[in-house]
Amino acid sequence: MPCDTLTVYPHLAGLFRGGVDADLIPEQWDQLARVAASLKNRVCPAHVIVQRLANRSPSDRLARALTVLGRVVKTIYILRYLNEEALRHRVQLQLNRGEHRHSLARWIFFADQGEFRTGDYQEIMNKASCLSLVSNAILVWNTLQMARIVETLRQAGTPVADEELAHVSPLLHRHVIPNGTYHFSRAIQGGHLS
Repeated sequence: MPCDTLTVYPHLAGLFRGGVDADLIPEQWDQLARVAASLKNRVCPAHVIVQRLANRSPSDRLARALTVLGRVVKTIYILRYLNEEALRHRVQLQLNRGEHRHSLARWIFFADQGEFRTGDYQEIMNKASCLSLVSNAILVWNTLQMARIVETLRQAGTPVADEELAHVSPLLHRHVIPNGTYHFSRAIQGGHLS
């Protein structure tokens, strides 16, 4: 379908700027397909391809074709996002889940108020690994408990639809004590607490 490049959409003008040389895509199609096949078949790692393309001159037609193709895909996505309420809902749901995941990590990382106060790479990686481990442990525990509760409800005859479970998140954490629970014996033996 031919596109009228003179058509102006005033309500969308603020979202889009400039145009693209769409002729580069069919011109470089074989090279684009080769790059895609290399990535898909893991013949060449993505960072190597990106580095090679970044080191090429600005006039390199393959690099420009990839940029144009990326802009076209992004434009199509933005237009779909504006037009399709269901897509906006799915994106917002994923953003909310991501924010809940970050919220859980911030809540767990209470020491130093969630900041890395050292420049030591090994210490930072150790803290990040521990944070990931504890976060994942909470997610696994919540998931197992939710599955147990659902199974108990279903065995008791209470219907629980799978569609409803899609809206339940294992990221909740109010029931978890972030710094643990400590029990001390008050028994005194020989003048010392035991």
